[in-house]
Amino acid sequence: MRRLPPLNALRVFEASARNCSFVAASDELAVTASAVSHQIKTLEEYLGVQLFSRQKRKVELTAAGEQYLNMIKPALDEIEIATRRLTASQGHNVVQISVAPNFLTRWLMPHMARFQELYPDIELQINASMGLIDFNRSSTDIAIYYGNGEWDDIETHFLCKVMLVPVCSPRLMNGRFPLNKPEDLRHHTLIYVSKRKWEWQDWLEQAGVPTLVPKGSLQLSSGQLATAAAQEDLGVALADSTLTSREVASGRLIVPFDIQLDTHKAFYLVYRKHRPLTAGMKAFKEWMMSEMQQEREIPPTP
Repeated sequence: MRRLPPLNALRVFEASARNCSFVAASDELAVTASAVSHQIKTLEEYLGVQLFSRQKRKVELTAAGEQYLNMIKPALDEIEIATRRLTASQGHNVVQISVAPNFLTRWLMPHMARFQELYPDIELQINASMGLIDFNRSSTDIAIYYGNGEWDDIETHFLCKVMLVPVCSPRLMNGRFPLNKPEDLRHHTLIYVSKRKWEWQDWLEQAGVPTLVPKGSLQLSSGQLATAAAQEDLGVALADSTLTSREVASGRLIVPFDIQLDTHKAFYLVYRKHRPLTAGMKAFKEWMMSEMQQEREIPPTP
């Protein structure tokens, strides 16, 4: 027989330690503060150690309490993850997906109607995220990553290369200083992504104007914001040709120069290595790769 402390008391202990407050823990767990205090006292008596030092407005872990929390928290995390996975697996038609925000708003959302038409019984639960997923500790089934495809312990499926082209609004294109040749960029503001400032310099070198000095510059934190700024006549941005294809086709954005910068990166569909795919996961994966394949086969608009 396992010698385990009262499991409800462990849950109360973890919430109290995380919040540094019995009152905050009671609010989180929807019980009274006195019930929390009672559970902590029960656990302390069971263990024979004091877990918290009580102060007037807050509680703090003792050295023994902090040591105990560090040892039991991974186990509680594992129980939570196992529970999520089990409940999620009961419905094979539910797929949890993590997607880079720019890809989500500019490619996936505009294509979603086609997926829903083909698979009306599959529910997609989508989360916008830039970070990498720890699939061993997350309930996420599939993610869309941007990078070079070199990640450990995951299956990767190539979707599309990231090729950057300059984009601007029609008003800017045909305004006081039209963009007829790359040298004309000197009359305009260049819109940068803060963490990728080198992209414009690389493009200018490829276009044959490496020493060009623009009228001004505007830095934004993401490609999504940079493209939106270009659409609002704020300057010229470098944008992924795949993700801006709808705006270009509709005339909301113009590509003044058909000079593409190869970033040597791509979007990939990924999931945990050796994971058996549910019916929903398989349908989404095959649909995504088919859609991307079709777009690669369509010749660019002249």
